[in-house]
Amino acid sequence: MSEREWRFYLDDMIDFAEKVLAYTAGLDQPGFVLSGLTYDATARNLELLGEAASRIPAEIRESASEIPWRQIIATRNRLIHAYLGIDNDILWNIIEQDIPLLLPQLKNLKSRFA
Repeated sequence: MSEREWRFYLDDMIDFAEKVLAYTAGLDQPGFVLSGLTYDATARNLELLGEAASRIPAEIRESASEIPWRQIIATRNRLIHAYLGIDNDILWNIIEQDIPLLLPQLKNLKSRFA
């Protein structure tokens, strides 16, 4: 995998995280859960975020150990494979707590390799 390729995945991760925040802006958890299309679009972008994370080379992930790579990928796997068992409290916590912390970490990683 060339450096250019993994950088595209990093750009994708930033884009997916920004979409999650944009889609859920102004919503509370009950509104989000009832939102239909917003819920589906947000969950899909979290899946894609994890898929893109799995494409970042191990040496890059190791150099950015502050980013919870395993949890991001595990979230993707849980959303993909356990769609009937999605815990809305956990999902909302990811949206409200984790993504706002993750986004600047991803942007920082991008700037380190610019």
